[in-house]
Amino acid sequence: MSPLRFFLKKHTGGGKRLIVPYYSPERRAALLKMLLPPLNLSMAEVSRREGVSEMSLSNWRKQLSSEGNAVSENTPLAEKWSAEARFAVVLEAAGLSEIDLGEYCRRKGLYPEQIKAWRHSFITGQKPEKTQQKEDREQSRKDKKRIQELERELRRKDKALAETAALLVLRKKLNDYWGTVDEDS
Repeated sequence: MSPLRFFLKKHTGGGKRLIVPYYSPERRAALLKMLLPPLNLSMAEVSRREGVSEMSLSNWRKQLSSEGNAVSENTPLAEKWSAEARFAVVLEAAGLSEIDLGEYCRRKGLYPEQIKAWRHSFITGQKPEKTQQKEDREQSRKDKKRIQELERELRRKDKALAETAALLVLRKKLNDYWGTVDEDS
């Protein structure tokens, strides 16, 4: 519970007459900016620092995204970080000592191994793992579709070949029965 809510609950008779604080659009924008890269602070941290409830921050972020603006999901999952944000993290972490790097990682919700992997991928020019997995799935889907097409074509040609062979056998038997000599054979 934020300090403001605690104060209001304590001084308004148990929260029955809760007064909702008003935040100016500039203040909202400043708080939402803290959630976006390069700061990428968590909602809990912004709430704790600024005394604004996490629910308010969440609602503002939803409202901003519904208006069509780009909003960070602010999840600790490293796969959801954009390439620019990962690059900024790699640059910021480049000059840090091991202790400072650990503190930095805790603030950002990362592991030092993730930053090392990102650094390696930027150096070698590799694609992010999620993008690579997506491309692999797409290629696999295309391959399966092509295999199905080829199998369909093979079945069709097998049927045509079997029909032609049956016609040739029948023709030969008919010629043997009537005793006629075919010009083709």
